[in-house]
Amino acid sequence: MTGTAEAKVTVANEVGLHARPAVKLAKLAKSFPARVEMALSAEGPWFDAKSVVKVMAARAPKGAVLHLRATGEGASQAVEALVDLVERKFDEGEAHARTA
Repeated sequence: MTGTAEAKVTVANEVGLHARPAVKLAKLAKSFPARVEMALSAEGPWFDAKSVVKVMAARAPKGAVLHLRATGEGASQAVEALVDLVERKFDEGEAHARTA
């Protein structure tokens, strides 16, 4: 299915969008054929969410709102999956819960 999709989601993990979450986000974005972009405001600047370097450069702290948009095949699925990843705090909480 082709099309466009947009969403926004708040970064909730304590350290924000640092290296590990950036890698997870970019890797997930790369798994979709759609063009996936991200910004820290609706006005942009928008950048390629499939680029680990660009995602890390955003330096989004806890509480930052990530604006996500995708165009092309799988756009809706890509945005939904990325929102889910951010809402799950990049799965970082479960590692800490197992060791506690």
